[in-house]
Amino acid sequence: MTDSRPTRSLLRALVGRRAFLIMGTALLIVLPPFLNAYFVYAMNLALIYVILAVGLNFVIGFAGQLVFANGALMGIGAYTTGLLIVDGGWPFWLAIPAGTILATATGLLVALPALRLRGLYLALGTVSFTQFALWVFTHWDSVTYGNAGFVLPSPGPDFFGLGKDLGLHYLTLIIVIVLVTVAYRIARSRVGRAFIALRESEVAAEALAIDLTVYKTLAYGLSALYAGLAGGLFTLLLGVVVPESFNLFQIIMQFSMVIIGGSGSIVGSIIGAVSLVGLQEALRGFQEIQEIAFGALLLLTLLFFPSGIAGALKRWVPGWAESHHGDGDKP
Repeated sequence: MTDSRPTRSLLRALVGRRAFLIMGTALLIVLPPFLNAYFVYAMNLALIYVILAVGLNFVIGFAGQLVFANGALMGIGAYTTGLLIVDGGWPFWLAIPAGTILATATGLLVALPALRLRGLYLALGTVSFTQFALWVFTHWDSVTYGNAGFVLPSPGPDFFGLGKDLGLHYLTLIIVIVLVTVAYRIARSRVGRAFIALRESEVAAEALAIDLTVYKTLAYGLSALYAGLAGGLFTLLLGVVVPESFNLFQIIMQFSMVIIGGSGSIVGSIIGAVSLVGLQEALRGFQEIQEIAFGALLLLTLLFFPSGIAGALKRWVPGWAESHHGDGDKP
């Protein structure tokens, strides 16, 4: 009987998850100097949403908490970063960490009352928080500049001597590589396994001496940190901050990225973010049907690929399984 292991190893090397990540990173490094400004912008936007989707997957996919506060936390990171630059005169390299810290602290505060809620009540509670944050962004005119928002100084910082757009792309790419690597390390650590345990059964997790309060709060905090950092980068990319960037559509988009890409999968978050940003940009001239298209894609995924794209690839293609143990495959 022929040994199929060499063939499977070759397939893993050519079409596996690691090959996908390496090839994608290589393209993001090599292509931008040869593309026009619009395509560089779209790639930057996709990278920012990768950060958001990976962070949201911690709390929804791994910890199993139906939380929809990331749109507001992204907005807090974006507004804090932008206001510190515009009103405070701070450099971006100080403003972005400050925005990230405030968003993380807010996420931890949101976790306190949310710990008492589950399921649909948790979802409604966090949606209410997002709507309240949007109301503050819109009506606190003396601080947030109200409905009109505000514009950052032009042309913006020159990153690595490459100009604003191309330099921001490489800065964002470096941050994404670091955050995705950290996410993989967390997923394979004791923390990641504790998240999965409380997702599967909180009663069983408690029986294993897993402190639900600690690990739920940690999941909220990690998700908020990723959202706040993405918000700061989003502000630099657009050069303008307006409340409508953080409305309910933001919730729909981020949630769709996690479910379509694959709940509980880091690489699924990447696939979901890139796919939906691509769809959004393709429908930019038809903005009124974007939500319909996202809803239809989400419904089709739930019907035909309930584990998301990453789950389907895991079943059909060698090398796509994601281990949650430290001795498993590396990203």
